[in-house]
Amino acid sequence: MRATTATGEDGDRGTATPPPAAPAGTRRSRLLSAALLASGRRRRYGSAARVHEHIGRNVRRPSAHWPPRGLGRVAEVSRSFVGAWPVYDVAPRHREAAVRVLYLHGGTFIDEIGRSHWSLVRQLVTEAGAHCVVPAYTLAPRGTAERNVPAAADLLSGLITNGGTGGTVLLGTGAGGGLALAAAQRLRDRSGLLPSRIVLVSPWLDLSASHPGQEAVEPLDPVLGLPGLREAGRLYAGTKEATHPMVSPLYGKLSGLAPLSVFTGTRDVLHTDALELRERLRAAGADPDYHLAPGQSHGYPLLPVPEGRAARARIVDLTRAVAECGP
Repeated sequence: MRATTATGEDGDRGTATPPPAAPAGTRRSRLLSAALLASGRRRRYGSAARVHEHIGRNVRRPSAHWPPRGLGRVAEVSRSFVGAWPVYDVAPRHREAAVRVLYLHGGTFIDEIGRSHWSLVRQLVTEAGAHCVVPAYTLAPRGTAERNVPAAADLLSGLITNGGTGGTVLLGTGAGGGLALAAAQRLRDRSGLLPSRIVLVSPWLDLSASHPGQEAVEPLDPVLGLPGLREAGRLYAGTKEATHPMVSPLYGKLSGLAPLSVFTGTRDVLHTDALELRERLRAAGADPDYHLAPGQSHGYPLLPVPEGRAARARIVDLTRAVAECGP
């Protein structure tokens, strides 16, 4: 189904409608989605109160954000601090990195980076020869868009200007996808600097979670729920409106950005954000590299399913292409 055209890049939320989220995909991916639904994982997003309960548990027993021990056997891993952020550098062993990647993890701004993210980082280092920079950015409610977007833009600027040979990929997943796009917009407006490519995986781009098409997808989404998303988005927005471009980059200027790739699945309630981004980019004169996976859930490129493996291979190829072309 061809999506209807969204409004202009600085207009109100458009009406791009996703295709029906019918069951599809390989047997393994269907089984995993069913298992996720049965596990009740998305209960944390069932209400604002449950989001606050989850944040409270994280405060009492903070989750670790450091890399798994096995990563150090295949890559050089170090940690530094940029302001209050721990920042991990993961680089190839015994050879110079061919490309740089700023990796901004997902977790709806209330969860630390998880093992599946580190697995993708490992693959980028070992298969694409990438030097990955992975910040453990401050989570909501202390970490807000007003604080995190400028800090991410500064990290990206440093990679572009001081990284040596090779290009720079800006890669964000879920909430990190929204942070990545907002940082790219800020850096473009501030200095004109651009990464070589932007890659967004299941990005959360409109934190108001107000698209009318999301209500139809929500019952099929095994991971996310709209009430919790709206509350997490409100916390991350801080004193700003949820539709402020720094919070929700879908409402920002989308022209003049680097080449952009998007990965999304039709069982992801945030699929509407990716679809709307595609239409707005086209309206702004861009031609995004858009990957739609029928029947796949939020963050499917990080999952151990055939569709996830294919998406990860494509992300590695995109990163290698930047290495070959240079800055």
